[in-house]
Amino acid sequence: MDEIIRRQVELALIEDIGPGDLTTRACIESQSIEAEIIGKSEGVVAGLPLVEATFKHLDSELKVTILKKDGSSFKSGDNIVTIKGDSRAILTGERTALNFLGHLSGIATLTNRFVKMIEGTKAKILDTRKTIPGLRYLEKYAVSCGGGENHRFGLYDMALIKDNHIAACGSISKAFEKMRQYINSAEYKKCFAAEVKKVAIEVEVTSLKELIEAIESGAKRLLLDNQSVERLAAMVQKARAINPAVALEASGNVNVANVRSIAETGVDYISIGLLTHSAPSSDFSLKVISNDG
Repeated sequence: MDEIIRRQVELALIEDIGPGDLTTRACIESQSIEAEIIGKSEGVVAGLPLVEATFKHLDSELKVTILKKDGSSFKSGDNIVTIKGDSRAILTGERTALNFLGHLSGIATLTNRFVKMIEGTKAKILDTRKTIPGLRYLEKYAVSCGGGENHRFGLYDMALIKDNHIAACGSISKAFEKMRQYINSAEYKKCFAAEVKKVAIEVEVTSLKELIEAIESGAKRLLLDNQSVERLAAMVQKARAINPAVALEASGNVNVANVRSIAETGVDYISIGLLTHSAPSSDFSLKVISNDG
């Protein structure tokens, strides 16, 4: 994660600063100041390591004091971070630091809202791969700060047999068998690090018929995609009757209006794309609070 943070900060600063901060160079004398980042909304904090890394990248002598922890709550007016040191470095890094903090805290805040809405059920909130390219690890980190859990990070750490794979193979049972054969092949052992016994194989199903076929083929985890709450409840009941230990994940069009009803069907997981692709940014601002001259 440290290397990911370093690279993301470098790329963000290259994007924002280019050859230099034109306005700050023209208007701001280099002097020692103290500034603070304060909350202007409320929610759950995420992204503080990126805030510190942003300012430290611009000036390693800056003193950055983190006053909250990622995963903790904040409200409007709360002091989140203080920064002391060179005025030019602080003002140049302001927007990049706030962008990271606002985006990731927004994800954590929305995730936490969903987590609280299903309290008392067995279900867990999962993210998806619907992330901004290049920011997946950070966005999934923010989900975990909000109390959610991470689904697969990419195409390499879990097998998910979906509709196009099934169509290409001819059936769920054929696709599942091909998957089993592949993870026991020499090619798999050469290309992938995960031990075969640790490779999760999930199968997407859209009907009771497909559900039965998937479980009878040996699937231990099913993705129940785009189902009404009523159909979802029936599929959960049928799956538990065949194999009580099968893990069930609901997905598709999940929102604050239906997430509780979905959780109450008895699914183990609820994956929600909007956690990362549609979370509104949390609001923070940076204010200079003292000038040491």
